[in-house]
Amino acid sequence: MSELTQADRDLTTVQVYHERSKHRLTGYAAGPDTLDWDAQPDPFRRYAGAPLTPLPLKADGLATPWADLFEPGRVAPHPMNLEAIGLLFELSFALSAWKQYGPDRWAMRVNPSSGNLHPTEAWLVCQGVSQINDGVHHYAPREHALEQRASFAPPPGVAAAPRALVALTSIQWREAWKYGERAFRYCQLDVGHAIGALRYAAAVLGWRMAPVACSTAQLAALLGLNREADFGAAEREEPDALFELLPGKPAATPDKPFDWPAPGQWQGLANRLDRHPMYRWPVVDTVAVATRVPAVPPEVPGSPDARAFCAGQGGARAAGGGHGAERSAAPTLPDLPRSTQSAATLIRQRRSAQHFDARARMPVAPLWRLLRALHPARLPFDAWPTDARVHVLLFAHRVDGLAPGAYLLPRRVAGADLLRRTLPAALELLPVPDAPADAPLLLLSENPALAGTLRTLNCHQALGSDAILGFALLAEFNPLPDAAAYRQRFQEAGLIGQALYLEAEALGLRGTGIGCFFDDALHQLIGLPQPAASAPLQSVYHFTIGAPLLDARMATEPPYAHLSHS
Repeated sequence: MSELTQADRDLTTVQVYHERSKHRLTGYAAGPDTLDWDAQPDPFRRYAGAPLTPLPLKADGLATPWADLFEPGRVAPHPMNLEAIGLLFELSFALSAWKQYGPDRWAMRVNPSSGNLHPTEAWLVCQGVSQINDGVHHYAPREHALEQRASFAPPPGVAAAPRALVALTSIQWREAWKYGERAFRYCQLDVGHAIGALRYAAAVLGWRMAPVACSTAQLAALLGLNREADFGAAEREEPDALFELLPGKPAATPDKPFDWPAPGQWQGLANRLDRHPMYRWPVVDTVAVATRVPAVPPEVPGSPDARAFCAGQGGARAAGGGHGAERSAAPTLPDLPRSTQSAATLIRQRRSAQHFDARARMPVAPLWRLLRALHPARLPFDAWPTDARVHVLLFAHRVDGLAPGAYLLPRRVAGADLLRRTLPAALELLPVPDAPADAPLLLLSENPALAGTLRTLNCHQALGSDAILGFALLAEFNPLPDAAAYRQRFQEAGLIGQALYLEAEALGLRGTGIGCFFDDALHQLIGLPQPAASAPLQSVYHFTIGAPLLDARMATEPPYAHLSHS
């Protein structure tokens, strides 16, 4: 018998982690027994000693309608300069408000996060951008400013056109502090939300995004995350994703190879977020290491190996899913009616619902609009580097014109075939007659009494029973092509969640992501094969949409009243 390779061992690590981090009706995944909210980790990472470049706050002056983002060429590209970079971060990673309830005061942010813990950090790497020094910059959301961690040597000869990358990293302890061993899942969901937030913000500027091919080690070196002396006892950041920002017309090949110089003259020391951690969850670090992307081979024209999405997208290579490989060509889709509300306003008003009106209903026409927005050829999925591997299980509670029950929305043809092969043959999975062609909804089972079941499945939360719509996102799982694809499944689910958040806001509703659910109980409900650990599909994220009930006792304050610059 041949010895196991490192790739085999990494896949085993992923499978073991996924099973041990499941919540079950008989018990929850390992987590802290108690929380001291006064000792919550600092929500803001800073690099002491790094020079700060304040960014302007200009989103209030943007009138671009939400609908215009989805019409190619409708938004004239902004020049890549300090003001545009400020807008990019203001509409993706900045603060959106401060909330206060009694003596407690906390910040909200534009991008969603499980538990408002915000493990995701954003970075700018740039050359030739007007009024921003060439180099590596960490984004500080409370200050709405860039901390310059390192610089690039000036390029020889004539200055080239401005270039900019945005990188995403995770401080896993922020999630593990509250959620224990399930934290790695939530970090990757948050990365997916952040990718979506970044893509929508880029669209407001008339820009596109392309994933950049690099290994996890390359990204760590680019951002200085491998510089032990700069962290000391501070919590480490895990490299997750890298994108190039592309103003102007689409290029023939949107995927970008990693071709940036090595930064130098490092400065700044990371702050420690939690000086007295009560628990340790080593399995979170173990699965993070196992799912890192190894060295990316040199680019070969047409090779899918050369088009891997940095850090977390190894499955794109093994499964042949890059833009230049087996990814399905984007079809010409029919027009999708959308809100004419200001995109900047809608993006910044996004909140997670805390309570829903259990009596609220919706007509079926807005539901079709919502589901059509999840088509993988539409924004924000045009920045995703692979074919869709996550599909939608919809629970319709109170939709006028659609029978209450469970429905499936496959997000690619092969996914539809997989669902039919995997689910019990007794389920006919009949097409819903009125569903649009670009939202091919299938009836799983009618059920007029869903509310109690969904409350139970979502860790006994009323958010499951009181919503108008419930979602479970089913990832193609067994077999995974490699361990790095594990990150990809959760990130894609988070990206879908971001689209649901903003499309719900555009409909005058509100959404909330739910990471706490009973994994295998959901699988049993829809008839996935047993044992659940080897099922071809796994539920990786739940989501609900409804009419929010607002808490009038909670005060809301502007996000940047504490700053003098604008």
